[in-house]
Amino acid sequence: MAQSNVGDLKLNYIGIGLVVIGAGYGIGKLAASALESMARQPEVSGNIQTAMIIAAALIEGFTFFALVICWFGP
Repeated sequence: MAQSNVGDLKLNYIGIGLVVIGAGYGIGKLAASALESMARQPEVSGNIQTAMIIAAALIEGFTFFALVICWFGP
């Protein structure tokens, strides 16, 4: 296993930062859109909430995968 130098470590941190910013933006946009939809149509709020939770879980799963790739990547 090759040791990473300081430049590679900085790129890892930049990648981790970009992943966290993207995930935060995605989950924020998802929640905002879901709440707006629930406010417009309160009768289907249960369906929207379920879809929102599934989408948030998928975003978080991909975020953890991307963080692992950034941390242990080449």
